[in-house]
Amino acid sequence: MSTPVKKRKSRPVNLDLQTIHFPISAIASIVHRVSGVIMFVSVGILLWLLATSLSSPVGFAKASNLVDGFVVKFILWGILTALAYHICGGIRHLLMDLKYFEELESGALTAKVVFGATAVLSVLAGVLVW
Repeated sequence: MSTPVKKRKSRPVNLDLQTIHFPISAIASIVHRVSGVIMFVSVGILLWLLATSLSSPVGFAKASNLVDGFVVKFILWGILTALAYHICGGIRHLLMDLKYFEELESGALTAKVVFGATAVLSVLAGVLVW
């Protein structure tokens, strides 16, 4: 005797990402991962800048002139913003690992708090860079 084969239910598949609405807690989690990738890539940039500045007085002047440019300042501001978000989001995830703020309402609230704190820290980073 053979076992009966189960038929899969035919469900509609929505692949249009513009119509999918994620909850804010899911968006916060996705952005946390993206900020981690940004920080991983930025480590190489920052180490190169540090090595250049410490190589010699000429290297320091070169790094200093480079950092004075708008594009590099904007990149540094972006790196600091990603770092701020990753730290705030990481604290949120650690609290959730400790069984705090796991409910739907409190999870959404903490995601909003993380976004708000990151906005404030991003403005402070902008003041620091410029």
